[in-house]
Amino acid sequence: MSQDIRNQEPKAVWSHFADLNAVPRPSKKEEIVIQFMVDFGKKLHLETFVDKVGNVIIKKHATAGMEDRKTIVMQGHLDMVHQKNSDTDFDFDKEGIKMFVDGDWIKAQGTTLGADNGLGVAAIMAVLSSTEIAHPTIEALFTIDEETGMTGAMGLEGGVLEGEILLNLDTEEDDEIGIGCAGGVDVTATRTYLEDETPENSTAFLITVKGLNGGHSGMDIIKGLGNANKIMNRILFDGFANFGLRIADINGGSLRNAIPRESVATVVIDTISKEPFLFETNELINNIKEEFLTLEANLTIEIQEVISPKKVMDLGVQEGFTKAIYAALNGVYRMSPDVEGLVETSNNIARIIVKDGAIKVGCLTRSSSETNKWDLANSLRACFELAGFDVEFSGTYPGWLPNMNSEILKIVATIYSDLFKEDARVAACHAGLECGILGQNYPKIDMISFGPTIRGAHSPDERAQISSTQKFWKLLLEILKNIPKKNA
Repeated sequence: MSQDIRNQEPKAVWSHFADLNAVPRPSKKEEIVIQFMVDFGKKLHLETFVDKVGNVIIKKHATAGMEDRKTIVMQGHLDMVHQKNSDTDFDFDKEGIKMFVDGDWIKAQGTTLGADNGLGVAAIMAVLSSTEIAHPTIEALFTIDEETGMTGAMGLEGGVLEGEILLNLDTEEDDEIGIGCAGGVDVTATRTYLEDETPENSTAFLITVKGLNGGHSGMDIIKGLGNANKIMNRILFDGFANFGLRIADINGGSLRNAIPRESVATVVIDTISKEPFLFETNELINNIKEEFLTLEANLTIEIQEVISPKKVMDLGVQEGFTKAIYAALNGVYRMSPDVEGLVETSNNIARIIVKDGAIKVGCLTRSSSETNKWDLANSLRACFELAGFDVEFSGTYPGWLPNMNSEILKIVATIYSDLFKEDARVAACHAGLECGILGQNYPKIDMISFGPTIRGAHSPDERAQISSTQKFWKLLLEILKNIPKKNA
């Protein structure tokens, strides 16, 4: 299948993408891909080094006739989101992504594809390895850990880069020029609980929520997609309120920046209530599936009788926990008052683990407004603290404020219009790009973001459009030729 990918146009980009996707590159475990990128730069005899946090920087001199142009930074992140279908046997720490061509799309077999941001990285690699592409002096910046904290961008010190213009290649709509993004903060609620002996004369069930679309917790949050943690909580809350359901364990969601696709819980019910519980719960399941029929056609909720666990959660803590999850906001909190159709502030209840006397709830709160980011974070904190949880804020990062007077924005917008005979959409997004963070230590750098069309990022449905990548590559080459001259 790798050769099928390499045969697509532009071959230079897809070939480097295939090379990159053969390398395991989970967030916070980037040692292998860092070495891969260092070896790549050194093989080309380019100045290559790794900064103190693990970012890789490769520098390439301007081609003949371009020496008088401003130095540019071409930037992408090396790590990728790791999500797979429950029935897919795959080890992200050891295996390369298995890809295939499906019409105009490149897809992966039951896992995330890594086009976010592997295609941007591959495009930079194609420019660095070319002997024919005209370009100014380039500083290629390959950051680490973008998907789980942006610690690479945060750790990049001022003075390492000399570029005056930054091209971030991490946007997922080929007709869009990004000029702003949301910031974020991780909200983590934890508490312990006493475990009770499972009551006698109980029947245990394994409840499974699966088949949801999932997706990017920023870009896709506006779609109203199902959140497996919220759906599971509806079932548990109803069973507790009406039949005294007891929770033994829960494992819901995965990564903080992915809308949860699956949740599994073990519960017990008094055997005498078994039949009415099953009847009412199946009625509730049918209602939930009807509610989500248009958006989540593959939603499946299963109840299977299993061997009873030895312990269940303390009743008082269980009541507070289920009420807190019910009350905690998931989804859009506020739309932008300034940009039509843009989500300003949102929250994703991303991860719930209940096991062995401990509860952990992980959320990612996003906003392009720092004040509203903290407003929602404090709302979540209050909700969970009222239920006896300890709440921690971590991993906070700023948004990227739009600059409509950007020189490179005007240049790229003109190039786009000339090439494709239509205007590009100049937009901010509700995802977390690294530009806002990079701008803290490089406040004078002029930044834009663009990229090829990618669908289903952060989910096993992720796919990259071949024709869009051709369009993106054409645009990128033209931009490189039209970087403005250095100030006299």
